[in-house]
Amino acid sequence: MTQHESAFDSVESREISKIAALDIGSNSFHLVVARVVAGSVQILHRVKQKVRLAAGLDDNDILSQDAIDRGLQTLRIVAESLQGFEPDSVRIVATHTLRRARNARDFINAARRILPYPVDVISGTEEARLIYSGVAHTNHSDGQRLVVDIGGGSTELVIGEGFDPIVCRSLQMGCVSYTKRFFADGQLDETSFAKAITAAEQELEHIEAKFKRLGWIHCIGTSGTIKTLFNLVQTDRTNSHDVPVTLKSLKSLMSEFIRVGHINHLSMPEISEDRRTVIAAGLAILIAIFELLDIEGMVYSPAALREGVLYQMEDELHNADIRSRTASSLATRYDVDTKQANMVLNTTLDLLNRCAKNWKLDRTDYKSMLGWAALLHEIGLQINSRGVQRHSAYILANVDMPGFTQEQQELLATLLRFHRKKIKINELPAFYQYEENVVKKLIAILRLGVLLNIKRQETFVPDFVADITKNSLTITFPEDWLAQRPIISADLERESAYWRALDLKLQVM
Repeated sequence: MTQHESAFDSVESREISKIAALDIGSNSFHLVVARVVAGSVQILHRVKQKVRLAAGLDDNDILSQDAIDRGLQTLRIVAESLQGFEPDSVRIVATHTLRRARNARDFINAARRILPYPVDVISGTEEARLIYSGVAHTNHSDGQRLVVDIGGGSTELVIGEGFDPIVCRSLQMGCVSYTKRFFADGQLDETSFAKAITAAEQELEHIEAKFKRLGWIHCIGTSGTIKTLFNLVQTDRTNSHDVPVTLKSLKSLMSEFIRVGHINHLSMPEISEDRRTVIAAGLAILIAIFELLDIEGMVYSPAALREGVLYQMEDELHNADIRSRTASSLATRYDVDTKQANMVLNTTLDLLNRCAKNWKLDRTDYKSMLGWAALLHEIGLQINSRGVQRHSAYILANVDMPGFTQEQQELLATLLRFHRKKIKINELPAFYQYEENVVKKLIAILRLGVLLNIKRQETFVPDFVADITKNSLTITFPEDWLAQRPIISADLERESAYWRALDLKLQVM
């Protein structure tokens, strides 16, 4: 053995996890592959592909087939970098364009045939929170900060301090959508810029008062559009992202664009070919943000949504478990009986563990969603005990839930909607990443967990035997237990009838 071959023999290897995040944006698709070692994220590989998905969205919010095909072709390229990744080590998030597209399901269903990972369509608020997380984990600053991210279809603005976002907003203005509205002919003139800036300021009016009242010490911009604008205004300076960009420098750049006269004539080396057509709209939006929020200067951070996703995926790097904080906040706000919630949780997860193999419910996400549903199933009690399942579902469907995707939030609302009483199968929504038979089985398990704890007594549920087949569950209680409890026996008999709507069979002995 040579010296080189034996050099690392005494080096102790550390536990390393490999994770990946894919951001399906309105302008570009970004993949980041990283490893986590000793509590630190180390970026191994990046893939960026310009797709301009938002350009394929028409006035009726229908995504064109050409745009869908461009996106799917990009996913085929990305798939090569994700070979061998475990399901729980990859997260794919989709933003503004797939939030709006009425035919988003066509794209997502096709994407699942290319990548074996679920596509999470996240809300604008959740997108803003994840962007802030990416910045917070990679930029240290004392005091409150304003983070701005201009995307292809929307712009996210967040005020936060440390790792905690205080207010998150997503506005319907982006460099691709504004290019279609104000710079479609490619002309760069005062009128086009004035209209774009005014439209952006009208969007910003809704947040102006609150953001100014909260205030900030530092202002940070992120993502490709702002990076390009930084590079453009700093060509005659230090070209350092630590030097703030000002409103004066942005307006000077706008004057230069107007002098050039047309998008096709923007020959500055700082503008890549794929960003040339949308950079004027991004400049107009940023000028509007500076003007309406009275921003004195902005620095740049390379971290954004995908980095935020990476940090959320890796438990070691969480400043706090955001989902736990969300659940805790809801429990406090709606006076949840936490003792009862935990009893239902324990019984529900026990049932899930027993059924997981035969019912094919062994995905981590299933356990997570069922657990949160068990803890929050009674939040509707604060409205009325009558129809609590409808009230709980309504709250969960409409409240802000940081840490949860739109589809996860809809699944939780669905589980709560049918955790008791009659099951109306025609009201079950169709999900992108949760098969109907899975949703039905999660509903069945939650219902049984709730029912078995109906007496709200810690020692009420006895040890029982569960026999599970593909579509049935047989529970055998201790001898005479049911005979001594005729009401719960009748409840379980009625529950067996309800389960038929779920295409499942419940037997109690």
